[in-house]
Amino acid sequence: MSPSSEGHERAEDELLLREGEKIVVALGRMFPGLCEVVLHDLRDPDHAVRAIENNLSGRTVGDPATELGLARIADPDYPSVLQNYPNRFPDGRPAKSTSIGLKNTRGDYVAAICLNLDVSLFATAARSLAGLVRTEEPDVSLEETLRARSSGELRAAVEEFSAARGQTPRSLDAVSRRELVRSLKERGFLQVKHSVQALTDLLGVSRATVYNYLRQV
Repeated sequence: MSPSSEGHERAEDELLLREGEKIVVALGRMFPGLCEVVLHDLRDPDHAVRAIENNLSGRTVGDPATELGLARIADPDYPSVLQNYPNRFPDGRPAKSTSIGLKNTRGDYVAAICLNLDVSLFATAARSLAGLVRTEEPDVSLEETLRARSSGELRAAVEEFSAARGQTPRSLDAVSRRELVRSLKERGFLQVKHSVQALTDLLGVSRATVYNYLRQV
């Protein structure tokens, strides 16, 4: 290989690394404190770390390549992208990692961009969120709707109850009327303003009758 060819290849590799360094800096600044982003120069495995953003692993520029970097150096057919694989920082914190190998025009691995996401922070947040959304079963039977009932809904409930029995509200017998009042009370319909008066009009009974049903239920 002529000196000019060697110089051209070195220039190409160096350009690839400079472009990779831009990507590392941009990604690191997008996820400050959360994701470590490292550029490895695979031409020099003993001093592979060329740039590092959000240093979470304690490495420094000039540190050696990892096992994955050495595998890429040894095998040009090694996968270009390894995505979302489990990893761990030196202090034991869990990480999710992605490694992207960069090849030159000759098909040789020149560099690798590695992202190491600190998932311990998200695990803590997930546990907190799980605690916030967790509910507990009450000791008593409970059905609650967090909105006020309307008079229109009261009328609809009465008509639905009557229609299910093939009757109109005014044709219901005393037993059915008591069952209706109990159902309406349990479902919160009798908290509607003027609900008792509305019910007497719908059923064609007196207020005293409705209050009597309420006492019974």
